[in-house]
Amino acid sequence: MLEIVKITKEEDFKEITREEFLDFMFVHLGRFGDPKPDINKSIDYAFGMDNKPGGFLLAAFYEKKLVGGLIMNKTGMNGYIPDNILVYVAVDASYRGKGFGGQIVKRSFKEAEGSVKLHVEYDNPAKRLYERLGFTSKYAEMRYDNK
Repeated sequence: MLEIVKITKEEDFKEITREEFLDFMFVHLGRFGDPKPDINKSIDYAFGMDNKPGGFLLAAFYEKKLVGGLIMNKTGMNGYIPDNILVYVAVDASYRGKGFGGQIVKRSFKEAEGSVKLHVEYDNPAKRLYERLGFTSKYAEMRYDNK
């Protein structure tokens, strides 16, 4: 049975450390992830650091081993933008196909207050999971990099 633990602040890390969670997310997001410093920023944001709106992490354990993780950030934009953004979700490749990803995402819906959005690349196999869970594609995301 999958055990899913909600983490909302540093003190909530019990079974694993923040660094272990960060390393897990970096490794198992693979080519669909971001550099560790960016993932770490999303954890800071979820913990409400620097007056950010907050959010939460989910750590999923199977037989006491970390097999999945999720980072949800509140947007602070109730109504005109979804209330939350599911920033990252990852499942250990050796445990994929067991329904763990779906269980983790469904649990995040219960924990989030309000609507949830996410960004997913068109070629990411997880896109089908998100569609099965009820996500729809309302807009095409466009970006301008002002660097």
